[in-house]
Amino acid sequence: MDYGLVGNCQYNALIDPNGNVAWLCWPRFDSSFLFGGLLDSNHGGRFRISPGDDSRGEQSYLVNTNVLRTEFTTDRGRFEIIDFAPRFVLFERYHKPTKLFRIVRPLSGEPVIRVEIEPKGDYGRVTPTPVFGSNHIRYNGLDQELRLTTNASLSMIAEQRDMVLREPLYFVLSYGEPLEANLEHTCKEFLERTIQYWQTWVKHCYLPLEYQDAVIRSALVLKIHQFEDTGAIIAATTTSIPEAHGTVRNWDYRYCWMRDAMFSLLALQRLTQFEELEGFVSYLRNLTEVSQDGETRLQPVYGISGEHALIEHILDHLEGYRGHQPVRIGNQAYEHLQHDVYGELILAISQLFLDRRFINPEQGMPITLITRLLNHIETYLEAKDAGLWEFRGIAQLHTFTLLMHWAGASMVHQIGETHDLPELKTKAEALHRRASALIEDRCWDEQLGAYTIAAEVDALDASLLMMINLGYLDRDNPRAHRHVDAIARRLDAGNGLIHRYTMQDDFGATENAFLICSFWLAEAYARLGRRAEAEALFNTLLANANPLGLYSEDLDPKTGELWGNFPQTYSHVGLINAAFALARHDEGHGFFNPRYYRTSTQASDQ
Repeated sequence: MDYGLVGNCQYNALIDPNGNVAWLCWPRFDSSFLFGGLLDSNHGGRFRISPGDDSRGEQSYLVNTNVLRTEFTTDRGRFEIIDFAPRFVLFERYHKPTKLFRIVRPLSGEPVIRVEIEPKGDYGRVTPTPVFGSNHIRYNGLDQELRLTTNASLSMIAEQRDMVLREPLYFVLSYGEPLEANLEHTCKEFLERTIQYWQTWVKHCYLPLEYQDAVIRSALVLKIHQFEDTGAIIAATTTSIPEAHGTVRNWDYRYCWMRDAMFSLLALQRLTQFEELEGFVSYLRNLTEVSQDGETRLQPVYGISGEHALIEHILDHLEGYRGHQPVRIGNQAYEHLQHDVYGELILAISQLFLDRRFINPEQGMPITLITRLLNHIETYLEAKDAGLWEFRGIAQLHTFTLLMHWAGASMVHQIGETHDLPELKTKAEALHRRASALIEDRCWDEQLGAYTIAAEVDALDASLLMMINLGYLDRDNPRAHRHVDAIARRLDAGNGLIHRYTMQDDFGATENAFLICSFWLAEAYARLGRRAEAEALFNTLLANANPLGLYSEDLDPKTGELWGNFPQTYSHVGLINAAFALARHDEGHGFFNPRYYRTSTQASDQ
C-alpha cells in the first residue's frame, strides 16, 4: 500500500511511487473517480508523470505538511514531482478548490519525463473527449469542465512522447472553475501558502514528547478526512480494498460513521484541535434537528451531506484491487441498528458543554441535543443490535454498545453537574448505573476471565479493550489485567498483533490483524502500567506503516502487507491515543477523567 496522500478537506488523492495519481474522486470524497487505477488498471484511467518506464521514485512529505514529494533518479539525471491540494486562508475563508497541482522540477542533469493523462467518468464507464486549447486540454463529457493547464508541450502529452526536462513544468488539473491566472506564479504562490498553512496547523497541535513524527502524520491524515463543507468525517479515502487476500470483505468507506467520527474528534481534541468539532456539530445538528424523514433513531452512517440512503451497488465492470471483486459503492450499514452511536456522539461533542472556550451564553447551549441523545440511550439500553463490527444478520446485546451507553451517560452526568441541570444529572446517573450493572451481570465470563462480545456469548471482542482506555476499568482492578490478557491470548494474530474477533460471522472467519485493535492493546498495556509490553507492541506497529507513515485498516502479520481501505482514520486514531498513553507526562487515564464515573456496581475481581 505504497501510496502518498494529498488533500484539502474537499477531496483526497492517492499518488503512487511511479508518479501516477492512482485515486482521485471529484468533486467530493464520495464522487466517481476521475483516476481509479487503484481498482482497475484499464478502466481506471491515469495521470502519470514518470521517466517513461516503470521506475519507482522515493516519496516523502515536505516537513509537517500534506504536500508530497516524489524524487526520481535516472541515467539522464534526477527530477522531483511536488503534488498538493491547495489549502490556505483567502478572503477570511479557507480556499480549498477542486484543483490538483503538480510541479515537476529538474534536480540534476537533463532527465527525460513522460506525461500520460486519461481521465474517466462514471467509475470508468465514460472516457471524456480531449479538446486542445493554446495552453490547456479540456475534457468534454463529464458533469463539469475538467481542464489541464500546463506550460508543457500539449503535443508531447497527447502523443505520450518523452520530453527533456530542462526547466520546471507546471500542471494544474481543475474541475469546474478552471485556472485563469498566471500559471507559474499561481503554482509557486499556492505551494508556499499551502506549506505555510499546514506547518502552522501542526505548530498549534499539542504533542506528546515521544513519537512526534508518527503523531503529526496521523493528525494530518485525520484533518483531511473531514469534508469541511458540511463537517462530516469520512472513515477512509477509498472503496473496496479488501480486508485480506482472497476475501469478499470489500466495502465503501467514503461516508460518515458516527463512531469513526467520534474517535477522530476525540483524537483531534487531544491534540487541541477543535474547529473540526465545531464543523461536525453543525453536521450532527442538521441530522438530528432537521431530519429528512422525521426518524427517531440515528443511523450508524450517513452520506457526507447527510444522505440517509447509501444503497449498495456492485460495479462488476471493474476488476477490483489486485483483481479482488466485488467493487462496491454505497454501504448497507446505513440500514443497521447500532445503538452505541448515541453514547459516542455525546463523547464527541462533550467539550462544547464543558470547555469554557466554547460556552457562549448569548448563543445558548444545544442542551436539547444532549437530552435527545440521552433519551436514545434510555430507549435502547437493553436493545440488541448489529454491534461495532456491523454483523449482517446477527443481533445481540453487545457489550461494546453497553460500554458506550455507560460512557455517554457518564459524560451527561458531568454536563448536568457543570450546568446545574439536576434532572438531567439524575437521569444520566441512573442510566450509567444500569449500563454498568448489565455489563457486570451479563457480560463477564469467569471461565474466560474476560468480558465477552455480547451478553451470554462466550466469544471475545478486541473493542472491549476500550473498557480500560475509556476508564471503565482502572489499573487497580484485577479484572482489567485478566481481561486484557485473555484478549491478547485468544485473539492473537501473530507477531503480537490481534484480530478484532475470531467468531464466525456472515462472511466466515477474519484473517488479518485489525490495526486499531492492536493500537488499543498497546494503549491498554500502557494505561495498566505495563510499559514494556506497550512499547514493544507500539514499535511493532510503527514498523508496519507504509514508507510515508500511513496505515490502512488491516495488516497481514505474516507478510507485513497492509490491506483494507486506505488511509484508514481508525488506525491513525489508534496510533495517536497509544502514543499519548505511552507519553511520560500523560495522566494515565483515557478520554475523560474516570473519577466522575466510579459506581458501586463496578465489581473488582471476585
